[in-house]
Amino acid sequence: MLFLYTLLFLLLIAVAIFAAPLRCKAWTALGVIAAGALWGIVRAALVLGGGSQPLLWSLPETLFGGDTGSMDLLSALFVIIISVGGVAATLYSRGYLEHTLPQKSTSHVSLHYASLVVMFYAMLGVVCSDGGFSFLFFWELMTVASFLLILYDAQRREVARAALAYLIMMHVGFILLVVGFVRLDAACGTGSFAALADYFREHPAMPLYTVFLLGFGMKAGMFPMHVWLPEAHPAAPSHVSALMSGVMIKTGIYGILRITAALGDLPALHTAGVVLLVAGIVTGVWGVILAATQNDVKRLLAYSSIENIGVILIGVGIAALGKASGNPMVALCGICGALMHTLNHSLFKTLLFFGAGNILSQTHTTSLDNLGGLARHMPLTAILFLAGTVAICALPPLNGFVSELLIYLGLLDGIASGSNILASAAGLAALALIGGAVVLAFTKLYGTVFLGAPRTHEVAEASEVDNTRITAMALPLAGILFIGLFPGMAVGVAARAADFFVRTPADASEWLMGPTLTAAGRTVWLLIAVVGVLLWLRRRLLRTRRITTGPTWGCGFTTTNVRMQYTGESFSEGLQSVARPLTQNSGKGAPVGKGEIFPDAHSFDIGHRDRIGRLFAAWWVELLRLINQRVMQLRTGKINHYILFALAFLALVFLLSILNVI
Repeated sequence: MLFLYTLLFLLLIAVAIFAAPLRCKAWTALGVIAAGALWGIVRAALVLGGGSQPLLWSLPETLFGGDTGSMDLLSALFVIIISVGGVAATLYSRGYLEHTLPQKSTSHVSLHYASLVVMFYAMLGVVCSDGGFSFLFFWELMTVASFLLILYDAQRREVARAALAYLIMMHVGFILLVVGFVRLDAACGTGSFAALADYFREHPAMPLYTVFLLGFGMKAGMFPMHVWLPEAHPAAPSHVSALMSGVMIKTGIYGILRITAALGDLPALHTAGVVLLVAGIVTGVWGVILAATQNDVKRLLAYSSIENIGVILIGVGIAALGKASGNPMVALCGICGALMHTLNHSLFKTLLFFGAGNILSQTHTTSLDNLGGLARHMPLTAILFLAGTVAICALPPLNGFVSELLIYLGLLDGIASGSNILASAAGLAALALIGGAVVLAFTKLYGTVFLGAPRTHEVAEASEVDNTRITAMALPLAGILFIGLFPGMAVGVAARAADFFVRTPADASEWLMGPTLTAAGRTVWLLIAVVGVLLWLRRRLLRTRRITTGPTWGCGFTTTNVRMQYTGESFSEGLQSVARPLTQNSGKGAPVGKGEIFPDAHSFDIGHRDRIGRLFAAWWVELLRLINQRVMQLRTGKINHYILFALAFLALVFLLSILNVI
């Protein structure tokens, strides 16, 4: 009955959205999502504050035995992530889609907002499901809804192609999850997450763990299953990209955390920790190198999401190794760092994708080589985007610094304690490499887009966006500032949520991480104070001085022009030798030849495509071609053949019913 009620509830919401006037559809969707978000945040706060963990639903019998839904400590943290991201994305869509309404039919806009609501509630259902049947139901609902959201501009061929690739790969992952839950049900009589611990104790753990890891890793964007992400995110509207990158891919992380925690203290936990650490290192390094080479704002942000998934997996991997070796400090730092980075990434990546949406709507391009000087024309967007850039680079005083600091503490303590020295050293080196490349990538992004001079007249004529979108961007910014300025409170919440993985005393988080977090908090406030004093001194000293401007002096030099500015390609040219084995490059135009003493005007553009993405695209395109070729053979044009096909299908259904298969 749960699923019938769920579908009925979503149907009523869809009817309300379709019935609402065109200008009110966004507000209708926002009201429905805000109501669910308010309920979720209140419940989650009670659970994280030590209250009871409520039972949300209970089904006596499903395909995988009894099925329940509840909100435990881990679910509560993810409910907060989903709630904040859902409200911010829906609010942002109000201003972002306004300019597209004249070109879209009313039903098209209604379907988009209905899908947005369905996706939000499906994600809540995913993280609150205890059993396999309800989990798979909400997981599939989330996938279909996000597929429809990507197709908002389906008239563009690249959008339809990206959406189809996303749908295919998500269903490959869905099949793997179905196989995992079916195997679990066959062995334990139930397909719930609670049965995983018993299964891992009584059977070889790694085969089933690997199946689940691949299924969840597909959604999370783990290497090499990440190839859908750089295609789907740029194709989707910016608020959908923010919701998918900031929130939806975290459901894959949620699943990985669930199955890893179920390993308990088994020897397989050490193997799982090594697998996760290696996967995190490869995913993070691959993602950040590809991000630094991109010359499109949204593709750069998409590859950055892959990099951040790698950072989260490094934290989970070192936590698993610490727990397996009996080191609670390493385990607690690793899992708290992973949970904090999951929350932090949802905030600053949402903010950055909103900024990308502002850039696209005001300039009609996301190409770095066509942008520049936007800080003068869009000052609020520039300030907010700068905050997201500093946060994603893990620089104080913002939130990214806090989560990566915790992961660093776990890695350093793993080396100092003598447990897993090699693994910890590898993770430490990889995290440092990732951090340096992130600074390169986002210095390139911010400098090329917002600084310098405009390269096109569209950029020169750009103006600031509406207040609705600025307000939507302020929501994640508030979380970024709160976590960065008050790290102890934020990590305390993550430490309570970490209880699902590592059982520690109530004061363990304060004992293990309190001095470091206190020192970090003091350093942050000291940094703010120093900057404030310097700004005050500068203003005071310049008050009595006369500042004049004059022409630039130079021997034959007149003035700068936009051709002297760094482009996205020239900024990261030094990284190309490293990235060349990972990318398949394509160029348009021709560079200046060595023999051209007085060269004519040239236009040259380079695209960097993921080699792994090309490999994946090749097989599924060929598979679709073969399937289409076989299906076309059934189209004979004879009515008696079609009747025969229908009778064969009915006979198959009858046979499966007799065998109790369906």
